[in-house]
Amino acid sequence: MSSVLAAFLLLASPAPAEPLPALRLDPGSSARHQLVAIGRDLIVAGEALEDVAAVNGSVEVSGQVEGDVVVLGGDVRLLSSARIGGDVHVMGGVIRASPGARVLGRMVSYPTASAAAVTLIEGPSLGLGFSSPVVLGTKLALLAAWAALLLLLFAASGRQVLETAAEVRREPFRSFFVGLTGLLALVLTGLLFSAFTGGLVALPLLVLVVLLALLLKLWGMIAVFYALGEWLARTVRRRPRPLNAATLGLLLMGVLKFLPWVGVWAWTAASLIGIGASLSSKFGRREPWFELA
Repeated sequence: MSSVLAAFLLLASPAPAEPLPALRLDPGSSARHQLVAIGRDLIVAGEALEDVAAVNGSVEVSGQVEGDVVVLGGDVRLLSSARIGGDVHVMGGVIRASPGARVLGRMVSYPTASAAAVTLIEGPSLGLGFSSPVVLGTKLALLAAWAALLLLLFAASGRQVLETAAEVRREPFRSFFVGLTGLLALVLTGLLFSAFTGGLVALPLLVLVVLLALLLKLWGMIAVFYALGEWLARTVRRRPRPLNAATLGLLLMGVLKFLPWVGVWAWTAASLIGIGASLSSKFGRREPWFELA
């Protein structure tokens, strides 16, 4: 859970006047776990043994990636020496591959999807200033809605929510990557439905995809609230009740939501972690998604 708090503290720091330096994996170096860059570019010149991802940043590969490359709100550049063992998925950007670059999986790019993806993660963009009464009122209304949902889910499925929160605490960065990949898969599925099926068939399928994504976010965010609140309570050697811990986490996230830029990044990261934890734990039921007879 300390890694989750570290991520939130990084997101809560003042926005820099200049772009953040790129996250680099230098030649001769290797990474055994996923590489994730938020709000900055990612340069892979060494060997990444797992997946790599960037949110609102681009990825450049001149080395080797054993897994997938996933980018939301940026481009992918593959130099001639790049070797990708999995797929390359880009939303809100393009893929530029130099001659000689090798990709064993698929390459999928949807340049105009970033606005839709951010809307799905963080909510509607009003196009107004941070201090606008409309924006502030909307955020307060959303927090009140989150509080009502928190009460409802803990009353109806408290044990399953706690199981999902346990997934958040154990592997937050894995949950982040699972959530990012899952969101990308849902958006691409919706695009395929709209492209290859008729209007009467595509519309119900698109509604189902959107509802699934929304359900994953709502369930996962309640689990994130609880995991964050419990960790904060334990730092002062308190053992709160689950509902109190979840409320504490919601209050902290609510404070971050009112900070310019910080709130968007914090809630986006938390949403992806929550979506990934919901998928990994199957909404806290710890059952396989598919069973072979």
